[in-house]
Parts: sequence; C-alpha cells; structure tokens
Amino acid sequence: MANKPTIHVIDDDEAMRDSLAFLLDVNGFAVQVYCSAASFLEALPEPPACILTDIRMPDMTGLELVRQLRRDGHHHPVIAITGHGDVALAVEAMKAGVIDFVEKPFTDDALIAAVRACTSSDVAPTREQALQEAELKLSVLSPRERDVLIGVVAGKLNKVIAYELDISPRTVEIYRANLMTKTGARNMPGLMRIALAAGL
Repeated sequence: MANKPTIHVIDDDEAMRDSLAFLLDVNGFAVQVYCSAASFLEALPEPPACILTDIRMPDMTGLELVRQLRRDGHHHPVIAITGHGDVALAVEAMKAGVIDFVEKPFTDDALIAAVRACTSSDVAPTREQALQEAELKLSVLSPRERDVLIGVVAGKLNKVIAYELDISPRTVEIYRANLMTKTGARNMPGLMRIALAAGL
C-alpha cells in the first residue's frame, strides 16, 4: 500500500527499535528507525505521520528533541515513550508539544491505539476547543478531587499527596480512581492531557 502512514521510531535500544518496527509493520504502518535523536535530526524528513521516541536517551533526550523541533519551526506530531514513574517528565514533554505518551511496560494494543490516534486527521483540536472540552470534563470534580489531580500532575506520589492534604494514601487512591471515571480518561496520559489542556 503506497499511502501507508510513516512512523519514525527513535530509540537508542536496538532490541526495542526492532520490536517497535515489527509491531508497527504488521499493523500496516511504514517504519523508519533511528538510533538517536541526532540521527533523526540529520535526516529530518518532512513532517511524517508520527514520531515515536523514547524520552530517556543519551546525548539528546526525546524531550530535548521535541524542543529542538519546535524551536526550528517543525511541527511533527510526537508520541513519547516513558518509563514507569516518569510522570513529571511526561507532563514536561506534553507542555513541550508531545501529543501523547505511552508508559512502559505498554501493551501492543495501547501503543497501536496511540499511533492510530496520532495519524488520524483530527489529531489536533484547536487550543480553544481543547480548553473547553477539558474544563467541561473537570467541572464534575469535587474540590478535593481537583486537589488530588493537581498533585498527580505535579508527579507527586500518593503518600506525598496524602500527607499534604491530610488524608490517607488509600483515600488518595480512591480519588485517583474517581478522576479517571469522572473525566472519562482511559489511562494516565489521557488524564494528563485533560489537566494540561485545562491549564492545571
């Protein structure tokens, strides 16, 4: 199929690159792989369907890559792959312009769903639309749930949020579950996207 969307995979781990390339290929995507952010910038294709980059790489991180692209006026859609516990880093990446992040360990389905969303034509609602949608979703939260959400977006652990709000860690877990249910977020990246769009 000549018009397959091209996904540009950037990862310093060869095994991960090969695994991602295979997964994308069998799901109908054309794939280009790069061992570093620098090698991608050297090739710098026209805005592709999607860039899939690891966040933590030597020399130039995925976050630095996104910032460099934006500084140079390039608007390639980017999905960042983050390790577990990199919530604060993922938030920073989304502020820099990443449209989604996938947390390791991820399922094949979760990754492919993110890539399909990245390559769909309606991937980027206007900032105003995103703000209105996010505010509508957050309007159903209680004041305490909003407090917990602010802690989550800041990358704080449940026990830290619990200490600061003078509630138990178990209560924080319940509030976090409520956040997902009430906002309709399917996962943590989805919740982060809503919170950031609303300016939290």
